[in-house]
Amino acid sequence: MRDGDVAADTYTYPILLQSCSQRLAEVEGRLIHGQVIKVGFDSDVYVGNTLINMYAVCGCLGDARKVFDESCALDSVSWNSMLAGYVSADNVDEAKWLYERMPERNLISWNSMISGYLRCGEVEKARSLFDSMPQRDTVSWSVLISGYAQRDRFADALALFQDMQLEGIQPDETVLVSVISACTHLSALDQGAWIHAYIRKKQMKVNVILGTTLIDMYMKFGSVPNAMEVFRAMEEKGVSTWNALILGLAMNGFVKESLATFSEMKECNIVPNEITFLAVLGACRHMGLVEEGRRHFDAMSRKHGIEPTIKHYGCMVDLLGRAGKLTEAEELIANMPVPPDVSTWGALLGACKKHGDNVMGERVGRKLVDLQPEHDGFHVLLSNIYASKGSWDNVHEIRGMMRQHGVIKTPGCSMIEVKGTIHEFLAGDKTHPQSEDIEKMLDDMAKKLKMEGYAPDTREVLLDIDEEDKETTLFRHSEKIAIAFGLLTIDAPTPIRIMKNLRICNDCHMAAKLISRAYDREIVVRDRHRFHHFKQGSCSCLDYW
Repeated sequence: MRDGDVAADTYTYPILLQSCSQRLAEVEGRLIHGQVIKVGFDSDVYVGNTLINMYAVCGCLGDARKVFDESCALDSVSWNSMLAGYVSADNVDEAKWLYERMPERNLISWNSMISGYLRCGEVEKARSLFDSMPQRDTVSWSVLISGYAQRDRFADALALFQDMQLEGIQPDETVLVSVISACTHLSALDQGAWIHAYIRKKQMKVNVILGTTLIDMYMKFGSVPNAMEVFRAMEEKGVSTWNALILGLAMNGFVKESLATFSEMKECNIVPNEITFLAVLGACRHMGLVEEGRRHFDAMSRKHGIEPTIKHYGCMVDLLGRAGKLTEAEELIANMPVPPDVSTWGALLGACKKHGDNVMGERVGRKLVDLQPEHDGFHVLLSNIYASKGSWDNVHEIRGMMRQHGVIKTPGCSMIEVKGTIHEFLAGDKTHPQSEDIEKMLDDMAKKLKMEGYAPDTREVLLDIDEEDKETTLFRHSEKIAIAFGLLTIDAPTPIRIMKNLRICNDCHMAAKLISRAYDREIVVRDRHRFHHFKQGSCSCLDYW
């Protein structure tokens, strides 16, 4: 255009500046700014708006503010561009200052300021501003719902989504991703499935992010067929989609299918990344496939040029440790090219507890307690190792250290969803409105378990109390209470689905297997690490976990 001696006008430069914004081309943007000044278009409102936006998007807030302050005429676009720039840079104080002085505010202004409050953690101010808006659009709802989800306020995110539905506002993909994530964290399968049904009813396009979020949700509820259905229906799949499927299948005990999916992924010319190999090593870890794990670990750098991170080494240590190769696991830690973190040592400590190597366990446990004195799990594992040996003086010493450092053991908590309501149970819980019925069901479960040959594994109660009290304590673990409640409230053949914040203990694992046979019910327990699908007296983990 310039070679043809065609003069640029006030429409030309904004288009060029928008192109610079999209490519974050700051240098070219500055050159164009120089041309704007040279031809005298810097006083034009439209040109000024795009200059402010270009500098703000490129992170040059000082230059954006300079253009803003020197502009002869400012409209709402100028103010909003400057406001959005401050919000993007997390400079909420300047954003508030500008917002309070705006001659007029529109939806863009309100939404930008709500986003600013959320970015700096001022959730209540964001909600107050949202409630005072004269009108709202989809972006308004999306910003606040996403903000709630990112701040772990999942119940608030779901409640706001319900309000959005009542006002007849159709959610976009961003809202749905946040709400599905909230359902996953709240163990609300019914609500998550309803949202999936809503997506299908409205014939919304399931893009990579939305589809991956749905797969992740269904896998974390143990609904493998539903996750597979979403995966097969997706027209476009990203590497994150394949990763979610590989990891989800492994977590649910479908290790063979998980590794087959990895092979299929490579056949489809999808390049694996670090997370893919974490999922693959996780699959090997879930079933103790040591040789296969070694092969994939070596192939990371040799075939794919991906250097293992501390998390990959942690997976290998856990894989070796669970397989009983404790010495090899410790040698791997010693020869790691990066310093081992507490999670890696923690994996070895758990393996020592599993295989009864109290000598190595005591040594590793002492190291961990010194490295992270505020971590409750390491204190508890070391205490359990001493208790299993009957070393009660050492147990009391560890508990004294916990009190000294203010360390509180995380209580076991099991959650179960019934008719859209989440019920939580702690060990020995008798606070539920239906506690009397639950106690009767627990007694019935105890009778049927004895008929099935159940003998309480009192080794799981590492307290200096008599055997009868140990049996009573065992039968009041949170997952057993949740199972009793599920038997009372969920009709067959619907599976009883339970989420637990800690690992399921050996005794509860054995009891759940026998209950699934005695009552002819499918029981799905998701613990801290994986799913256990109990059917007719067996578990999908094949007792490996």
